[in-house]
Amino acid sequence: MTSSPQKLSVSSLQAGYGDVQVLWDISLDVGTGELVCIIGSNGAGKTTLMRCLSGLLKPRAGSIVVDGRTMTAATPADFVRAGIAQVPEGRRLFSAMSVRDNLLMGAYLRMDKGAIAAELERVYEMFPVLAERRRQDAGTLSGGEQQMCAIGRGLMAAPSLLLIDELSLGLAPRAVELLTESLRTVNKSGVAILLVEQDVINALELADRAYVIDRGRVVKSGPAMALVNDPAIREAYMGLS
Repeated sequence: MTSSPQKLSVSSLQAGYGDVQVLWDISLDVGTGELVCIIGSNGAGKTTLMRCLSGLLKPRAGSIVVDGRTMTAATPADFVRAGIAQVPEGRRLFSAMSVRDNLLMGAYLRMDKGAIAAELERVYEMFPVLAERRRQDAGTLSGGEQQMCAIGRGLMAAPSLLLIDELSLGLAPRAVELLTESLRTVNKSGVAILLVEQDVINALELADRAYVIDRGRVVKSGPAMALVNDPAIREAYMGLS
């Protein structure tokens, strides 16, 4: 357990689709302002877990608690109101809408127009290319720019916890570098981050702590730097001996 107050606490979570169970007794936590990563091979259950943590999939058993409040049966809108925003795998932008309108979709539950405008300017400061292309259709952006837009849309919800499913998937190394630096900035501003990432080395270098999921179960967890030096992790996920 972390020493900081718990933003998110998951206990004995089970979930799946139809007759197929994907998650088995998953327990993890994210402290306030902490950056935690989840690593695991394809099909390990990482995206299913993220769907549960944003209200898109109802768990079969176990609990999800946000700031001390049980959210296990909550709707996606309830999770957003509780301060959780998700950057989904594949980005899921509205390709025929402008960059600006995609960003504003992240603030759809907010009524504070002045604060929304200020948040939009902060996103543009963080990602200047989005400011330059604010009137372009989001579908015309490069992969890295689309991921910036997806992260910016998540930030427009003013979250205290940002869920990011596959930050670097299909992106060039330079784009990943820029996105990684932006996440460091977001995290330093006080926003907790739970990151699912296929680039294990990058994820562990970025995170405070990490969980390893294999076949729907947490098989290892601990400080990120300890896992970087774990021989089993190095061999299984980094191709290093």
